[in-house]
Amino acid sequence: LPVLFKEELKSEEVQEGASVTLSCELTKEAPVKWKIGPTVLKASDKYQMRQSGTTAELVIRDLEVKDA
Repeated sequence: LPVLFKEELKSEEVQEGASVTLSCELTKEAPVKWKIGPTVLKASDKYQMRQSGTTAELVIRDLEVKDA
């Protein structure tokens, strides 16, 4: 069976310069790639990815307009 979203991402409104944590839940465990447009994000000081079982989280620090 394909992997589906059990709980999809929710829109968040956050001030520039702040941090945000985005999360989603899958129907079964699978690797997740986070993207902004066509660009795949890589772990860095700005982006932190965590995954535990079927829950995946992305933390974005020092938000800018381009992170929308």
